[in-house]
Amino acid sequence: MYSIISIVDTIFQIYFWLIFAYILMSWVPQMRETPVGELLGKLVEPYLRPFRKIIPPIGMIDISPIVAFFALDFIREGLKTVLRFLFL
Repeated sequence: MYSIISIVDTIFQIYFWLIFAYILMSWVPQMRETPVGELLGKLVEPYLRPFRKIIPPIGMIDISPIVAFFALDFIREGLKTVLRFLFL
């Protein structure tokens, strides 16, 4: 049981860091044009896009990734709770 929960937790942590790296890449626009940047965009943009539609940027600052981080953590904790409940 704990191995399933730890695998799920690890997957969410990896995705968190992928989003974080993608956000940092936005500070250097040329980075998104690299193969790594394009790969990260394909992995991360489908998750960030709905948040960007709901929360518009404030000037030059896009706060939607912060909300996306909270939502990702909420989903992760909820999924871990469900898995604990199912396997007890």
